[in-house]
Amino acid sequence: MQIGPYSLPSNVILAPMAGITDRPFRQLCRQLGAGLVVSEMVSSDPGLRGSRKTQLRLNHQGEAEPVSVQIAGTEPQQMADAARLNVDQGAQIIDINMGCPAKKVCRVQAGSALLKNEPLVADILQAVVASVDVPVTLKIRTGWDQQNRNALAIGRIAEDSGIAALTIHGRTRADAYKGRAEYDTMAQVKANISIPVIANGDIDSPQKAKQVLEQSGADAVMIGRAAQGNPWIFREINHFLATGEPLAAPSCDEVSQLLQQHLSNLYDFYGELMGVRIARKHIGWYCRAHKGSEVFRQHINAIEEAAQQLEEVINFFEHKKIKQGFAA
Repeated sequence: MQIGPYSLPSNVILAPMAGITDRPFRQLCRQLGAGLVVSEMVSSDPGLRGSRKTQLRLNHQGEAEPVSVQIAGTEPQQMADAARLNVDQGAQIIDINMGCPAKKVCRVQAGSALLKNEPLVADILQAVVASVDVPVTLKIRTGWDQQNRNALAIGRIAEDSGIAALTIHGRTRADAYKGRAEYDTMAQVKANISIPVIANGDIDSPQKAKQVLEQSGADAVMIGRAAQGNPWIFREINHFLATGEPLAAPSCDEVSQLLQQHLSNLYDFYGELMGVRIARKHIGWYCRAHKGSEVFRQHINAIEEAAQQLEEVINFFEHKKIKQGFAA
């Protein structure tokens, strides 16, 4: 998979997810086989640039190349300015968000709401591409709703505007995350444009990744929700695509070690108070396959100290290893 000058080591990519794909999680997914990881969405609004949240999202220290940062907004010049700012902060690929279905994003006509205005889409893409000397990618949905599906038209606009790769989440904005992803729509877009296409939506196993690549003809797959608490899915998909054989699930000890590493990085990145609170959702995802995970989650959510949180996680997995074994 090639994006501009960058040859990716794998065609399995981590999706940008607000509140999830922070630097610690991105680094872990790269470690476990993701060929590219995309940052949380960074607003193009100049008034938000000084916020702590934005400053953390601009922190790429220690990340493997290429560093991909997603930006969002509705005004071409602001988006161009945001692209330049992020490149100055270390971004080597700029990704444009036209796929987010969240109401608060669409309410201001950003994210997937932009799909309703094809001339504005073209203006934004052209402004951003012209503003930076790095590859610009685009993420979209198949349209605003089932009656207004225009992924092919947007794909052609993207190609004409100099976009280096197009990611398609296979649902409309109205579908949110319901129903089945439209892999046939992705195939139609792929057959009619020459830039790389990345398929996103409902890819939750190595077998599904292979099926989607074959059905859509896409150049790569993007993994979102299936990576939550399951970052080893990238190496599992890579192995299956290369060999046709499933990779053994990680041992209980390995999962415990990976989670401990993840938590330690969260504490270092955010500080203890914020790190502990952000860690709670990740702990819940890592533990959800186990009996008693809901009770444990409630217990963990009451803990405010990093050392105690880490100790409880170690004890949880040690207990599961001894009493029950590990269910992947």
